[in-house]
Amino acid sequence: MSPEGSLSIICREMTLLAHQERDLPPVFVESQRPGRVRPGGVCFPTKMNVYTVRITTYFERGFKMLDQDLKRQLAEVFKPINAKIELVYDDCQHDKQGELIELLQGVAETCHHLELRKSEKVSPMPSFSLYRDGQTTGVHFKGIPGGHEFTSLVLAILNTAGLGKLPDQALARRIKGLKRGLKVRTYISLSCENCPEVVQTLNQFALIHGDLTHTMIDGEFVQEELTRLNVQGVPSVFVDNELIHVGKSSLGELLGKFEEKFGLPDTDAQVAPSDLGHFDVVVVGGGPAGAAAAIYSVRKGLKTALIAERIGGQMLDTKGIENFTSVPYTEGVELSAQLDKHLRAYPVTVLEHRRVRLVEKAEGIRHKLQLDSGEFLVTEALIVATGAKWRELHVPGEKEYLGRGVAFCPHCDGPYYKGKRVAVIGGGNSGVEAAIDLAGICSHVTLIEFNDKLKADAVLIDKVKTLQNVDIISYAKTKAIAGDGKTVVALEYEDRHTGESRKIDLDGVFVQIGLSPNSTFVKDVVNTNLHGEIVVDPRGRTSQPGIYAAGDVTTTPYKQIVIAMGEGAKAALAAFEDRMRAGA
Repeated sequence: MSPEGSLSIICREMTLLAHQERDLPPVFVESQRPGRVRPGGVCFPTKMNVYTVRITTYFERGFKMLDQDLKRQLAEVFKPINAKIELVYDDCQHDKQGELIELLQGVAETCHHLELRKSEKVSPMPSFSLYRDGQTTGVHFKGIPGGHEFTSLVLAILNTAGLGKLPDQALARRIKGLKRGLKVRTYISLSCENCPEVVQTLNQFALIHGDLTHTMIDGEFVQEELTRLNVQGVPSVFVDNELIHVGKSSLGELLGKFEEKFGLPDTDAQVAPSDLGHFDVVVVGGGPAGAAAAIYSVRKGLKTALIAERIGGQMLDTKGIENFTSVPYTEGVELSAQLDKHLRAYPVTVLEHRRVRLVEKAEGIRHKLQLDSGEFLVTEALIVATGAKWRELHVPGEKEYLGRGVAFCPHCDGPYYKGKRVAVIGGGNSGVEAAIDLAGICSHVTLIEFNDKLKADAVLIDKVKTLQNVDIISYAKTKAIAGDGKTVVALEYEDRHTGESRKIDLDGVFVQIGLSPNSTFVKDVVNTNLHGEIVVDPRGRTSQPGIYAAGDVTTTPYKQIVIAMGEGAKAALAAFEDRMRAGA
């Protein structure tokens, strides 16, 4: 089995779930997520599934040593390592120093190329760094990488050895073009599901760049520092005292932000536009619709490329999936990994961590795609399957206070508002679920809905109405999010019955108003509706010959994974049919 295959097993067992009790190790049968048990002992299942069993629980229960089964799996993952990798920890008198050493010892024991040693540095908190062949890599950890961050440690070791999934040459060239001497810090929480991807990406920046360091910092150990920096959401990425990014992200997005602030336009890394060539079919989007379209196209013998920010798309943010026919239970991360594996079983050119900037008409029926990376390619058939993203309010204060009182992920950022007053905007399932979750953490939650009544499922509405610390305001339009220059202090809304403006004093705002289609780059090329959805016919054809669309970005009703896959396959078959009719 490949390292990636073995690692996927570890990720499944340690960061995914076992849905039914019969699938759980005995010590985990009663495990619950924090906040899932409401007064009276009633377990209320939401998309943050109460059955989820995570490595966070493993560490919280005191199982500091890695068990033999996990060690065997790690040994399989690390088997290809042929370089000397050192886990170098600092001297520290902190009470949890022993836990760090115990964890690192367990990891080092799984491979004879891994060594554990103590540095001459003294640190106020448990800390360690990765070295390769006696040289520092620029990858540092402050804290104990348990919880969701254990996979960040495993991947950092693999990447240090030159193994695992690394950025391609074009992305590596851009990373090397960043300013030298940058010292990047990412503040995380071990319960945060969005933090590992950011940590792992920036670790790769450090390994590839050569003169850039990245330090993961567990906020538990630096509360005063978090207060000084006014960190109210994770992951929070800093260079010096400047906040560069907060919240979930991808390699492409982070690289774009770093290039904007720290790029060196006069270096060799900034090369002329790169021609990636001509393809019969180009699929834009790596979710279920995009993956299905690419697989169906390549199986027809067509030269196929797939462009995506990340394989899995919005599905990566989906927790429990119980309605995917023939699969009683899975999670978005696991299903995304299966999509990736299936894609790479065929000769599909996968261009990950990229966005399409512009679609232009080329010679004949061809279309030219300009990418944000400076690359371009040409195709006869373009299939747009870019899905959707979290919808924003577009009110004053929303962008200004993102990560400083404005948030989109109640699970990741909710703990930072413990004992505080917050508002949730949106009365659909996501909004009501968020209000229920936050009610177990915050002192008070105000749920605001634009329409005259909540749109969530009846069982959710009934539940939220039983919570004494939740107020529901309907028929209200959010006008602005107010702050004091550092953090959110109030929310202003309009009572749509009277037109009167009102104000709520609070500490945070969670936006949960649904999804917006990712169609901006083609909105001037194909017809879209008022919501920005691409208008398609029953076969996935758009208003522009040679351009097709599938999945959540289209007018096709019912935004479901199984439907998106079918629509992707249908669009690919329509493109092939049109090609045959044209005599290509």
